[in-house]
Amino acid sequence: MGLFRRTASKGTPQASEPAEQPQDVAVPAGEPAEGTTAAEPAEPARGPFDASQVSSMGPRVDLGAIWLPVLPGLELRMEIDKRTQKVTGVSATLGGSGLQVQAFAAPRTAGIWDEVREEIAASVTKQGGTVDDVPGPFGRELIARIPATTADGRQAVRPARFVGVDGPRWFLRGVLTGKAAVDAAAARPLESVFAGVVVVRDGAPRPPRDLLTLTLPNQGRKPETATEGLAPETPSFDPLTRGPEITEIR
Repeated sequence: MGLFRRTASKGTPQASEPAEQPQDVAVPAGEPAEGTTAAEPAEPARGPFDASQVSSMGPRVDLGAIWLPVLPGLELRMEIDKRTQKVTGVSATLGGSGLQVQAFAAPRTAGIWDEVREEIAASVTKQGGTVDDVPGPFGRELIARIPATTADGRQAVRPARFVGVDGPRWFLRGVLTGKAAVDAAAARPLESVFAGVVVVRDGAPRPPRDLLTLTLPNQGRKPETATEGLAPETPSFDPLTRGPEITEIR
């Protein structure tokens, strides 16, 4: 059984500050769906998927614009903007690795990942980090090394992998951190989560890069209060969120 955590996103503190422990709500865990029945249209071998490409939600958790696959031991954490109380993203952690997922509106006729990669690379470089644009399982991706400060004040480097997929009128971005950012074997489970995401794009007109609406599961249930502690580390840079370049999830 995984844990579903609710957190709030906030302002512009430095990336080195620790995040507060979010609140916990249990959600079911399972394995990604395999195959379809003969009467159903065949699901593409690899996603992320558009909702029109799948016949059912399967063993995924419904977060509104994102249906996220769940695995045994996977811990999910919703990111909430304290000012607007809107859900801005979801993070999944497993075995010392993290995956942040966000879905955005995109133009009907063109993708935006090429442009977004350039912006991420420019921002990381501006912060004093380094970036490599390399091929990956989802196409071109960025391997970034982001300057950070440890809890005891020492300078360090935080690795992160930025992956992105352009879909029909949507763009899905993932950020792999922890072991998954540097170790291929550690990354595979979270890559399978990202590959199994279904994006549900509503028919409303939206400007490009507008965050697609995410919702909390089991909204009628009051979360239990968790003890304070450190949340998994995530990169501080979000090139698609309107506002400051440096944000921190709290």
